[in-house]
Amino acid sequence: MVLRVSDTILEGRDLALWRGERFLFQALGFSLGASEALLLSGPNGSGKTSLLRLIAGLIRPTSGVVLWHGTSISDHEFFRHDLHYVGHLDAVKPLLTVAENIDFWSNLRGGRATVTALDHFGLREISDLPARFLSAGQRRRVGLARLLAAPGKLWLLDEPAVGLDTQSVAALLAAIREHRADGGVVVAASHGDLVLENARILT
Repeated sequence: MVLRVSDTILEGRDLALWRGERFLFQALGFSLGASEALLLSGPNGSGKTSLLRLIAGLIRPTSGVVLWHGTSISDHEFFRHDLHYVGHLDAVKPLLTVAENIDFWSNLRGGRATVTALDHFGLREISDLPARFLSAGQRRRVGLARLLAAPGKLWLLDEPAVGLDTQSVAALLAAIREHRADGGVVVAASHGDLVLENARILT
C-alpha cells in the first residue's frame, strides 16, 4: 500500500521489515507533507510500534528507505533535531521534579518556556513534585509536555493517549492540532482511542 501527497516532507518507499519468522509488513509506502498526519491502526503485533521505530531510525528496514525532505534519514544532517519520538516509555527522570524534567528538554532543544508546557497539560500544581512520586497518567503527561517545551517538526507518537483521562486526551489533541497548524507532521499509532482530524489511515 502506498499513500502519497504532493510537497512531500516525510516519505517511506517500499518498506519491509522481517521479525522472528515473518514479515511484519512488505511493500509499504507513504508520503506526508506539511500539516499532514498519518494514523497507524491495527491489533497488537501488527507492526505499528516497529514502523514508528523504523521511521525514527532506531531500527533498520529489511528493505526500502525512509526519506526526510528527500534525503535518507541515515544521511540527513538535521533529522534527529527535527524528530520527537514518544514511545511506550515516558523518558521521565525520576529524581528530577516535573518542572526540571521539562526544563531539561527545553534547554536541550532551545524550546519554549517550561510554564507553557506545564499549563497545557495541567501540570503546574505538581511542578515541584519529584517525578518518582507521579502516577502513570501524570508521568505520561510529563512525557508529552516535552513536545511543547522543545521544537521538533516531526512527532512520532506510540499510543500517546494510553493512561490519559478525558481532559488530558483533549489537551493532547489540541497540541497536535496546533503543531499541524504550524506545519508540523505527525505519525501516531493507536488502537482506536485517538481520533486525528483529516488524518491518513494506514492499517
